[in-house]
Amino acid sequence: MPEGHWSGDVSRQRPEAVLRIEETMPLARGRGTAKLSSSSEITSELNSHSGIDEVRDLGGNRYEVDIAPKGGGYIKEIREVGVIPKSPFAVRDGWVDWTIECSADKSRELVRLLRDNGVPYRVVSTRSTGSRMLTPRQRLIFDSALNEGYWDTPRRISLSALAELLGLSKSTLSVHLHNIEGVVLNTFADEIRRN
Repeated sequence: MPEGHWSGDVSRQRPEAVLRIEETMPLARGRGTAKLSSSSEITSELNSHSGIDEVRDLGGNRYEVDIAPKGGGYIKEIREVGVIPKSPFAVRDGWVDWTIECSADKSRELVRLLRDNGVPYRVVSTRSTGSRMLTPRQRLIFDSALNEGYWDTPRRISLSALAELLGLSKSTLSVHLHNIEGVVLNTFADEIRRN
């Protein structure tokens, strides 16, 4: 978040704190409202920031704030591309973790604008929703295995019992489960390594 943005500045003042922005209603000229929670008490930081007009302490490190003009809304590049990050999102030590759903063209445009304007960023992952991860048959098997507790520890259903429930041979089900596990693991491998 840029210098002067209330959530970026407050999180830089308290780098150990994680601000969870639960709701935000941006208005024109960087004004708006936000509901947030924090992993630690930040009342004084919020009250002393010039980008905050009013702070309402909701108890339990939860707050509602009125954002002053130019106090911070979505950054200019997000507004220019016309995408809205999903809520809730986290802000830590000046960095925001946004999940954005948009077309490939809009995501490329956003990255170009961030790069051209010198805004530090990092793309954690991208995922195409145009194609399904699992086939309909694999999805049925996946959902059944998950619901019946095949991947629970300890297992609530054996391979044989699950195969019988699905009307498949044990060897056929084993091949399906192996293929499903491979697709899921390969899809999320980079995310797992990062976390």
